[in-house]
Amino acid sequence: MANVVVVGAQWGDEGKGKIVDWLSERADIVVRFQGGHNAGHTLVINGVTYKLSLMPSGVVRPGKLGIIGNGVVVDPWALVAEIERLVAQGLTINRDNLRVAENATLILPLHRELDQIREEAAGAGKIGTTGRGIGPAYEDKVGRRAIRLQDLTNFETLGPKLERLLVHHNALRRGLDKPLIDKAALMAELAAIAPKVLPYKDATWDLLDRERKAGKRILFEGAQGALLDIDHGTYPFVTSSNTIAAQAATGSGIGPRAIGNVLGIAKAYTTRVGSGPFPTELLDETGELIGQKGHEFGTVTGRKRRCGWFDAVLVRQMVKVSGIDGIALTKLDVLDGFKEIKLCVGYELDGERLTRLPAGQNSQARVKPIYETFEGWSGSTRGARKYADLPAQAVKYVRHIEELIECPVTLLSTSPERDDTILMRDPFAD
Repeated sequence: MANVVVVGAQWGDEGKGKIVDWLSERADIVVRFQGGHNAGHTLVINGVTYKLSLMPSGVVRPGKLGIIGNGVVVDPWALVAEIERLVAQGLTINRDNLRVAENATLILPLHRELDQIREEAAGAGKIGTTGRGIGPAYEDKVGRRAIRLQDLTNFETLGPKLERLLVHHNALRRGLDKPLIDKAALMAELAAIAPKVLPYKDATWDLLDRERKAGKRILFEGAQGALLDIDHGTYPFVTSSNTIAAQAATGSGIGPRAIGNVLGIAKAYTTRVGSGPFPTELLDETGELIGQKGHEFGTVTGRKRRCGWFDAVLVRQMVKVSGIDGIALTKLDVLDGFKEIKLCVGYELDGERLTRLPAGQNSQARVKPIYETFEGWSGSTRGARKYADLPAQAVKYVRHIEELIECPVTLLSTSPERDDTILMRDPFAD
């Protein structure tokens, strides 16, 4: 059986949570490998809605181990709050089903504050961060001054590390005319939260190695989407980590050969939250209708998502960059009843036809979509669990998407319910 990496093939919000939860029935371990609590997964199980931000989706299933890998930046206060919220909903969260990498970087209150201060100061130049401190925490990680989970086990050595961190941050705050961070107060905050998060600490790379050799099936869960990748996304309107499939190895401490299949998630249309280019965005009644039918509001931020037609150019590009073997297509039912559906098959820029999104920010903002018009369907796809249950024209739409993105659709989601899923090929199969 192959291990599986699940990544978003658009700008996030593709429905990864439901797909990962559905696949976790076949997995033994679910690993988060990048991002932080800026991610948002909504799961609907037996009529109960669970909203996850930092926790691996597998925690909602009994007998599954969830791992927060070293590639994730962890806000310990957010983690504790999320655990408490899930426990209040009747779930059991303990060391039996949750481990956190001892070398994971921590998000501190000063990171959240800096994130928000910068966005406010940027004005029209803001990039649409969630303000949760993700970017500043990754900056400190790369700058080799971050506080990691393991550091909370020894407060004698933590003091000098905080001093090094505050030399940097207090210099920034002076320049921004903001109050300086008090080391003693920060130490007290960390001392209070440490006993609540340290029980989950583990050398997760070693744990994963042992479990893999024992034949356990591992599901690697990405956050955000490939188009928000720090290298391969629509820079600078991206997140602060690598979101493509290759990060699953680095962000969990497992060798790349241990990764089997890569499953990309894409909506049957396109959405984006926050600022940045969006070639197929619809600023009309059709865009509003898609948003209403799809309930397009962010799980974490509550922000209204921008909506547009399916962009085959972008998904094809992410298929190649992320090495995607198959696509899970979600929210097909949102397109039920449209007389016409458009598909972006290329771009036009300064009179030239393009088959990829250019890397330049200015060029990305100016590309014009080239559309194919596709006949819609009047029947309902919602809740379908077999291909035979789909309207013929809906099947043709899916098949045409496969041709355009040069990748098979191996799984089809037809509602938020986990069982409303059509499986053409099991990603865990060799």
